[in-house]
Amino acid sequence: MATGWGSLLQDEQQLEELARQAVDRALAEGVLLRTSQAPSSSDVVSYAPFTLFPSRVPSALLEQAYAVQADFNLLVDAVSQNAVFLEQTLSSTIKRDNFTARLFDIHKQVLKEGIAQTVFLGLNRSDYMFQCNPDGSAALKQIEINTISASFGGLASRTPAVHRAQVLLIAQEKERNIFDQRAIENELLARNIHVIRRRFEDVSEKGSLDQDRRLFMDGQEIAVVYFRDGYMPSHYSLQNWEARLLLERSCAVKCPDIATQLAGTKKVQQELSRVGVLESLLPGQPEAVARLRATFAGLYSLDLGEEGDQAITKAIAAPSSFVLKPQREGGGNNLYGEEMVQSLERLKDSEERASYILMEKIEPEPFKNCLLRPGSPARVVQCISELGIFGVYVREGKTLVMNKHVGHLLRTKAIEHADGGVAAGVAVLDNPYPV
Repeated sequence: MATGWGSLLQDEQQLEELARQAVDRALAEGVLLRTSQAPSSSDVVSYAPFTLFPSRVPSALLEQAYAVQADFNLLVDAVSQNAVFLEQTLSSTIKRDNFTARLFDIHKQVLKEGIAQTVFLGLNRSDYMFQCNPDGSAALKQIEINTISASFGGLASRTPAVHRAQVLLIAQEKERNIFDQRAIENELLARNIHVIRRRFEDVSEKGSLDQDRRLFMDGQEIAVVYFRDGYMPSHYSLQNWEARLLLERSCAVKCPDIATQLAGTKKVQQELSRVGVLESLLPGQPEAVARLRATFAGLYSLDLGEEGDQAITKAIAAPSSFVLKPQREGGGNNLYGEEMVQSLERLKDSEERASYILMEKIEPEPFKNCLLRPGSPARVVQCISELGIFGVYVREGKTLVMNKHVGHLLRTKAIEHADGGVAAGVAVLDNPYPV
């Protein structure tokens, strides 16, 4: 996918002038991050890195990504309600991955005492790349689906359950991406919905449930809990795990609840690619199944046994064709190339390998764009992009009352970077230019 900005990309003087104008516009529009030197303060901020030009995206693939998002919402919701499927799928993973095991323990405890929550809110983002096929055509292939702390979730306010209610936003103390979260808070405030920002530690110290399992924070009843923390092991101390359990036991709407977070694990993603699994979770919906399956890249289990042994052998023999993925969110966790081979050699006779999955590496066609970063000169580089489609759904009991796509996120990075997002300092914000 060649870009349409060829002459501009070759004019260094004009690039510098356009970059200055673009940075000023970004600052004026509030496209901001806190600095890595002071992540807890807004006294000094900088613009979030972005591309100078929008990147070309095949319009047919953009439309396909939007069209399939409601299907992914349905699928995530179906998985989150299927306790037997979750337990069977994650049984090998929770033996070796302590973080997933702790999440699953909370899930089991909530199921045992009965789920108090009656309204369920999902705010997901499904991420894709554009596979370049041998004939030169492009295909939409899913990287992962994010079910917790998906950025730019302002449209979560549309659920009737939060009308004129208190929203508890679970945040990290050091948060560089504060302005994305403030945008959501401001949208809610414009609808007379007040947002309380608290850490897990605050919930542990001042949160409580009444006899009906209504959630209170500082004496105020909470209608919705929106997680922008809690998706990585480093986010949890023993006190934080206790706070998460308290929140999950409440009847407040969680975005996401613990089952939905588990539905977004890499192991579930891999299991969904097996023949017949989509059909069992979405019975009587063959068109939705076909749309979903068309986006799947090759996914392989690494559980102990012949299937896992064969996958490891394939990956070691052709390391450039695969990616090794742990059960982690947040970017920068995947392993490629020689590093992947070394890890597979170490893991191949260990039960620990069940805490990973293997994925076929997606190979997009590179293109040129100009990346703008604070403190760095504008530079034209070979890039690849990752497209994310946001989806929101609301379920009351067993009745789905909303299911829709609600926007997109395009992130672009130089081809020398294998993994990592905007917050990690690798990718930059972008916009699709449909062609």
